[in-house]
Amino acid sequence: NREDAEDIAQDVFVEVYRLGGHLVSGHVDGVGTIVQKVSDRNAVRFSVQHEPALSRFIVEKGSIAIDGISLTVNAVSQDSFEVAIIPHSLSQTNLQWREIGQRVNLETDLLGKYVARLLQGGERTSEQGGMSLEFLAKHGFI
Repeated sequence: NREDAEDIAQDVFVEVYRLGGHLVSGHVDGVGTIVQKVSDRNAVRFSVQHEPALSRFIVEKGSIAIDGISLTVNAVSQDSFEVAIIPHSLSQTNLQWREIGQRVNLETDLLGKYVARLLQGGERTSEQGGMSLEFLAKHGFI
């Protein structure tokens, strides 16, 4: 019923809110190529072109790991994204040595992958409780 669905959604929100930070696991989802590296006084900005299959999981203000370093996505286009790294953080990671044209490992946000899986429904039937856009609409979430 609607109250149960709202309670579940609230519980999930509270737990995610408490976690804070980025949710990544260390598994590589794909590979990207650095297409731009620009320094300004506050940060170094990297633009990374990625495989098309990753597009649905890369969102502005979401998280992405580049070679294991979890970062916030600042901007997204159809086949690339941009991140900015402050000088201190850059100096503590292997990204300091990355240059245009180099390939990097990418991991998209773990929560985004789980949401996509729930919406996809997997092999579950609606009788087994698979999540769907219809379910979310029916219960007032979208």
